[in-house]
Amino acid sequence: MILNVVWLVIQLLIGYNLILPLLLYGGYLLTGKRKYPKIESVEHDYAIIVTAYEQTELLPAVVDSLLKMDYSNYLIYLVCDNCDISGLHFDDERVILLRPEKVLASNTRSHLYAIAHFKREHKLLTIIDSDNLVDRQYLNELNVFFDHGFEAVQGLRKSKRLQTTIASLDAARDLYYHFFDGEVMFALGSSATLAGSGMAFSTKLYINAFRDHDLQGAGFDKVLQAKIVSQDLRIAFAPRAIVYDEKTANRVQLVNQRSRWINTWFKYFSLGFSVIGRGLANCSWNQLLFGVILLRPPLFLFILLSMSCLLLNIFLGSTLSWLWCAAFMAFGLSFFIALRHGKADRNIYKALVGIPSFIYVQLCSLMRIRQANKRSVATRHVIK
Repeated sequence: MILNVVWLVIQLLIGYNLILPLLLYGGYLLTGKRKYPKIESVEHDYAIIVTAYEQTELLPAVVDSLLKMDYSNYLIYLVCDNCDISGLHFDDERVILLRPEKVLASNTRSHLYAIAHFKREHKLLTIIDSDNLVDRQYLNELNVFFDHGFEAVQGLRKSKRLQTTIASLDAARDLYYHFFDGEVMFALGSSATLAGSGMAFSTKLYINAFRDHDLQGAGFDKVLQAKIVSQDLRIAFAPRAIVYDEKTANRVQLVNQRSRWINTWFKYFSLGFSVIGRGLANCSWNQLLFGVILLRPPLFLFILLSMSCLLLNIFLGSTLSWLWCAAFMAFGLSFFIALRHGKADRNIYKALVGIPSFIYVQLCSLMRIRQANKRSVATRHVIK
């Protein structure tokens, strides 16, 4: 009897991840999407922090994209950590090239290094990866939410190109997370999750988050979002503040990248309990819902766990197997809702047949998480 109860509880803890997106979507439809109209205001002063580790080949394109924005009040700080910068030359005075004397090997250290070398006191900062391109209206769209009083904003990351099946499946994953963890969560009165780049903060908020926290390895965005929501501040989602991201194109890149990401989930998922605890103490819907999302395993992991439960129930002849089938159908529906909402490219739909292979590669990543940060600090992209 006790074993049956324990088994039911385990299945419940795993299976709710399959139906949660559809439940959130139902709330999203009932609640409606609140409008945040543009407010005519002066241009906020931005520090654009671009961090590079070892690889600088893509930086000229990143800088060119930033300089073409329809905006004037900003400076670009390129932090080239452990990089050869002899071939980098920028004539525009808005570009400040920084090379730390010592290897930092940390996103937050690079960000704080840039802040320490600010040419003026910027009110806001935005973080861009060394492989990103930005939309011309990127800063203007971020301003919409800062003008409405938010101190943290996550933009929308889109794929630059879908040259391989892996890149297309990676893009599909992004569409799922941007819709449910970004737009839906924000519309429901909670916070969007941070995506590592294409995000912006008040400079004061960022400094306070990491002034006394020397964070090493990957996962700064997970720590930062927990710190922000723990203050019961909301992270806004700006769907028109677009950055174009270079997707992982081959298995080696994917294994190295996902090893780091999976490692950070195991390292920081417990922050969800702390956020939920604060939500209960403060009666804060923002904190409660966000804490639940922080506890959710990576997409491939809860799918594998759910599939294991389904197969075991089928083997045991349990009628619960029908509930698992229904839960998988609910998840499949929510996944296609996200793709449809994100206007997924046809290459993404064609690549869906490769999902089993994609999950297998991430399973390989799971097996290597202990050495994740030792093998690589940042994703190395193949330049063509």
